[in-house]
Amino acid sequence: MGASGEIGDSIARTLAASGWSLYLHWNTKPPSDLVFDLKGTYPDLEFIEIQADFAEADAYRKLTRQVFDVSCVIVASGHALVKMLIDTEDAEMDGLWRVHVRNPVSAIRQLSPVLMRHSKSYIVFISSVWGETGAALETAYSGVKGAQLSFVKAYAKEMALAGMRVNAVAPGFIVTKMNSDLPYEDVELLRDEIPLGLGKPQDVADAVEFLVSGKADYITGQTLRVNGGWHMQ
Repeated sequence: MGASGEIGDSIARTLAASGWSLYLHWNTKPPSDLVFDLKGTYPDLEFIEIQADFAEADAYRKLTRQVFDVSCVIVASGHALVKMLIDTEDAEMDGLWRVHVRNPVSAIRQLSPVLMRHSKSYIVFISSVWGETGAALETAYSGVKGAQLSFVKAYAKEMALAGMRVNAVAPGFIVTKMNSDLPYEDVELLRDEIPLGLGKPQDVADAVEFLVSGKADYITGQTLRVNGGWHMQ
Protein backbone atom coordinates (compact mmCIF):
# COMPACT_ATOMS: atom_id res chain seq x y z
CA MET A 1 0.00 0.00 0.00
CA GLY A 2 1.40 3.40 -0.99
CA ALA A 3 3.74 2.19 -3.73
CA SER A 4 3.75 5.55 -5.50
CA GLY A 5 5.49 7.36 -2.62
CA GLU A 6 9.25 7.51 -2.38
CA ILE A 7 9.45 5.10 0.54
CA GLY A 8 6.90 2.78 -1.09
CA ASP A 9 8.84 2.90 -4.35
CA SER A 10 12.07 1.89 -2.60
CA ILE A 11 10.33 -0.91 -0.75
CA ALA A 12 8.80 -2.24 -3.98
CA ARG A 13 12.11 -2.23 -5.82
CA THR A 14 13.89 -3.92 -2.93
CA LEU A 15 11.25 -6.65 -2.52
CA ALA A 16 11.14 -7.29 -6.27
CA ALA A 17 14.92 -7.78 -6.22
CA SER A 18 14.35 -10.38 -3.49
CA GLY A 19 11.91 -12.29 -5.70
CA TRP A 20 8.51 -10.96 -4.64
CA SER A 21 5.67 -10.43 -7.10
CA LEU A 22 3.75 -7.35 -6.03
CA TYR A 23 0.40 -5.64 -5.96
CA LEU A 24 1.24 -1.92 -6.14
CA HIS A 25 -1.38 0.33 -4.55
CA TRP A 26 -1.62 4.00 -5.46
CA ASN A 27 -4.07 6.88 -5.08
CA THR A 28 -3.41 10.00 -7.18
CA LYS A 29 -0.12 9.18 -8.92
CA PRO A 30 0.11 5.90 -10.87
CA PRO A 31 3.50 4.20 -10.31
CA SER A 32 3.97 3.88 -14.07
CA ASP A 33 7.76 4.30 -14.09
CA LEU A 34 8.08 1.84 -11.23
CA VAL A 35 5.95 -0.79 -12.97
CA PHE A 36 7.80 -0.30 -16.27
CA ASP A 37 11.17 -0.75 -14.56
CA LEU A 38 10.09 -3.79 -12.55
CA LYS A 39 8.49 -5.60 -15.49
CA GLY A 40 11.57 -4.99 -17.60
CA THR A 41 14.00 -6.10 -14.90
CA TYR A 42 12.03 -9.05 -13.51
CA PRO A 43 10.01 -10.52 -16.40
CA ASP A 44 9.24 -13.73 -14.47
CA LEU A 45 7.44 -11.85 -11.68
CA GLU A 46 4.01 -10.18 -11.65
CA PHE A 47 3.36 -6.52 -10.87
CA ILE A 48 -0.27 -5.42 -10.64
CA GLU A 49 -1.40 -1.84 -10.04
CA ILE A 50 -4.38 -1.18 -7.73
CA GLN A 51 -5.93 2.26 -7.30
CA ALA A 52 -7.84 3.18 -4.15
CA ASP A 53 -8.29 6.51 -2.34
CA PHE A 54 -7.79 5.73 1.33
CA ALA A 55 -9.34 9.07 2.26
CA GLU A 56 -12.67 7.46 1.36
CA ALA A 57 -14.37 5.53 4.15
CA ASP A 58 -14.59 2.12 2.45
CA ALA A 59 -11.66 2.27 0.04
CA TYR A 60 -10.36 -0.97 1.48
CA ARG A 61 -13.20 -2.83 -0.25
CA LYS A 62 -12.05 -1.57 -3.65
CA LEU A 63 -8.50 -2.67 -2.88
CA THR A 64 -9.24 -6.12 -1.50
CA ARG A 65 -11.61 -7.02 -4.36
CA GLN A 66 -8.61 -6.90 -6.68
CA VAL A 67 -6.34 -9.14 -4.58
CA PHE A 68 -6.47 -12.88 -5.27
CA ASP A 69 -3.53 -14.21 -3.29
CA VAL A 70 -1.14 -12.55 -0.87
CA SER A 71 1.33 -13.62 1.79
CA CYS A 72 2.69 -10.21 2.77
CA VAL A 73 1.18 -6.76 3.33
CA ILE A 74 3.29 -3.61 3.59
CA VAL A 75 1.43 -0.47 4.70
CA ALA A 76 3.46 2.47 3.40
CA SER A 77 0.57 4.76 2.47
CA GLY A 78 0.07 8.00 4.35
CA HIS A 79 0.31 11.76 4.52
CA ALA A 80 1.45 14.26 7.11
CA LEU A 81 -0.47 17.09 8.76
CA VAL A 82 1.47 19.91 10.40
CA LYS A 83 -0.97 21.91 12.51
CA MET A 84 -1.71 22.75 16.09
CA LEU A 85 -4.51 20.54 17.34
CA ILE A 86 -6.64 23.59 18.11
CA ASP A 87 -6.50 24.51 14.40
CA THR A 88 -7.16 20.99 13.09
CA GLU A 89 -10.53 20.41 11.44
CA ASP A 90 -12.71 17.34 11.99
CA ALA A 91 -12.39 16.46 8.30
CA GLU A 92 -8.60 16.51 8.57
CA MET A 93 -8.65 14.19 11.57
CA ASP A 94 -11.09 11.88 9.80
CA GLY A 95 -8.79 11.82 6.78
CA LEU A 96 -5.76 10.90 8.86
CA TRP A 97 -7.70 8.11 10.57
CA ARG A 98 -8.97 6.65 7.31
CA VAL A 99 -5.63 6.78 5.50
CA HIS A 100 -3.40 5.53 8.31
CA VAL A 101 -5.67 3.23 10.31
CA ARG A 102 -9.23 2.55 9.12
CA ASN A 103 -8.53 1.44 5.56
CA PRO A 104 -5.23 -0.41 6.13
CA VAL A 105 -6.59 -2.28 9.15
CA SER A 106 -9.87 -3.09 7.40
CA ALA A 107 -7.96 -4.32 4.35
CA ILE A 108 -5.87 -6.57 6.59
CA ARG A 109 -9.07 -7.87 8.22
CA GLN A 110 -10.47 -8.73 4.80
CA LEU A 111 -7.21 -10.28 3.57
CA SER A 112 -6.37 -12.28 6.69
CA PRO A 113 -8.13 -15.47 5.49
CA VAL A 114 -6.01 -15.26 2.34
CA LEU A 115 -2.84 -14.65 4.34
CA MET A 116 -3.66 -17.66 6.49
CA ARG A 117 -3.51 -19.97 3.48
CA HIS A 118 0.26 -19.66 3.78
CA SER A 119 2.28 -21.34 6.53
CA LYS A 120 4.06 -18.02 7.08
CA SER A 121 2.80 -14.53 6.29
CA TYR A 122 3.91 -10.99 7.07
CA ILE A 123 2.45 -7.58 7.84
CA VAL A 124 4.64 -4.50 8.18
CA PHE A 125 3.40 -0.99 8.93
CA ILE A 126 5.58 2.00 8.08
CA SER A 127 4.81 4.12 11.11
CA SER A 128 6.91 7.03 12.42
CA VAL A 129 9.16 8.09 15.25
CA TRP A 130 6.30 10.46 16.15
CA GLY A 131 4.09 7.46 16.84
CA GLU A 132 6.45 6.67 19.71
CA THR A 133 7.45 10.07 21.02
CA GLY A 134 4.75 12.46 19.76
CA ALA A 135 5.44 15.75 18.01
CA ALA A 136 4.16 19.22 18.77
CA LEU A 137 2.30 20.66 15.75
CA GLU A 138 1.70 17.09 14.53
CA THR A 139 -0.53 15.89 17.34
CA ALA A 140 -3.23 14.28 15.20
CA TYR A 141 -0.61 12.67 12.94
CA SER A 142 1.27 11.34 15.98
CA GLY A 143 -2.00 9.88 17.25
CA VAL A 144 -2.70 7.77 14.17
CA LYS A 145 0.90 6.64 13.95
CA GLY A 146 0.70 5.55 17.58
CA ALA A 147 -2.50 3.67 16.76
CA GLN A 148 -0.62 1.73 14.09
CA LEU A 149 1.97 0.64 16.64
CA SER A 150 -0.72 -0.49 19.09
CA PHE A 151 -2.44 -2.47 16.34
CA VAL A 152 0.82 -4.21 15.49
CA LYS A 153 1.28 -5.40 19.08
CA ALA A 154 -2.27 -6.65 19.44
CA TYR A 155 -2.59 -8.36 16.06
CA ALA A 156 0.81 -10.01 16.44
CA LYS A 157 -0.50 -11.76 19.56
CA GLU A 158 -3.79 -12.64 17.91
CA MET A 159 -2.30 -14.18 14.77
CA ALA A 160 0.94 -15.79 15.96
CA LEU A 161 -0.51 -19.32 15.97
CA ALA A 162 -1.59 -18.77 12.36
CA GLY A 163 2.04 -18.16 11.36
CA MET A 164 1.60 -14.43 10.82
CA ARG A 165 4.39 -12.03 11.79
CA VAL A 166 3.15 -8.47 12.41
CA ASN A 167 5.72 -5.70 12.87
CA ALA A 168 6.32 -2.01 12.28
CA VAL A 169 9.15 0.14 11.05
CA ALA A 170 9.34 3.58 12.64
CA PRO A 171 11.45 5.90 10.47
CA GLY A 172 12.96 9.10 11.76
CA PHE A 173 13.78 11.95 9.39
CA ILE A 174 13.84 10.44 5.90
CA VAL A 175 14.67 12.78 3.03
CA THR A 176 11.59 12.72 0.76
CA LYS A 177 9.42 15.20 -1.09
CA MET A 178 7.00 15.16 1.86
CA ASN A 179 9.44 17.20 3.94
CA SER A 180 11.05 19.13 1.09
CA ASP A 181 9.27 22.32 2.18
CA LEU A 182 11.25 22.54 5.40
CA PRO A 183 13.65 25.50 5.49
CA TYR A 184 17.26 24.60 4.82
CA GLU A 185 18.31 25.85 8.24
CA ASP A 186 15.83 23.54 9.98
CA VAL A 187 17.04 20.54 8.01
CA GLU A 188 20.65 21.30 8.93
CA LEU A 189 19.71 21.58 12.61
CA LEU A 190 18.09 18.16 12.39
CA ARG A 191 21.13 16.76 10.62
CA ASP A 192 23.30 17.92 13.53
CA GLU A 193 20.83 16.53 16.10
CA ILE A 194 20.63 13.00 14.64
CA PRO A 195 23.77 10.92 15.42
CA LEU A 196 23.84 9.20 12.02
CA GLY A 197 22.47 12.15 10.07
CA LEU A 198 19.47 12.13 7.75
CA GLY A 199 17.94 8.92 6.44
CA LYS A 200 17.10 7.72 2.92
CA PRO A 201 14.07 5.76 1.66
CA GLN A 202 16.39 2.82 1.02
CA ASP A 203 17.14 2.64 4.75
CA VAL A 204 13.47 1.93 5.40
CA ALA A 205 13.24 -0.51 2.50
CA ASP A 206 16.18 -2.53 3.83
CA ALA A 207 14.49 -2.84 7.22
CA VAL A 208 11.27 -4.04 5.62
CA GLU A 209 13.12 -6.55 3.47
CA PHE A 210 14.76 -7.98 6.59
CA LEU A 211 11.43 -8.38 8.39
CA VAL A 212 9.86 -10.35 5.50
CA SER A 213 12.96 -12.24 4.37
CA GLY A 214 12.56 -15.28 6.62
CA LYS A 215 15.59 -14.16 8.62
CA ALA A 216 13.40 -12.37 11.19
CA ASP A 217 10.77 -15.04 11.77
CA TYR A 218 11.22 -14.98 15.56
CA ILE A 219 10.35 -11.28 15.58
CA THR A 220 6.72 -10.22 15.90
CA GLY A 221 4.83 -7.39 17.56
CA GLN A 222 7.92 -5.21 17.41
CA THR A 223 8.78 -1.72 16.22
CA LEU A 224 12.07 -1.55 14.34
CA ARG A 225 13.44 1.96 14.73
CA VAL A 226 15.14 3.32 11.63
CA ASN A 227 16.02 6.79 12.88
CA GLY A 228 19.80 7.11 12.94
CA GLY A 229 19.84 7.20 16.74
CA TRP A 230 17.43 10.14 16.94
CA HIS A 231 15.19 8.23 19.39
CA MET A 232 16.56 5.49 21.61
CA GLN A 233 14.83 3.45 24.29
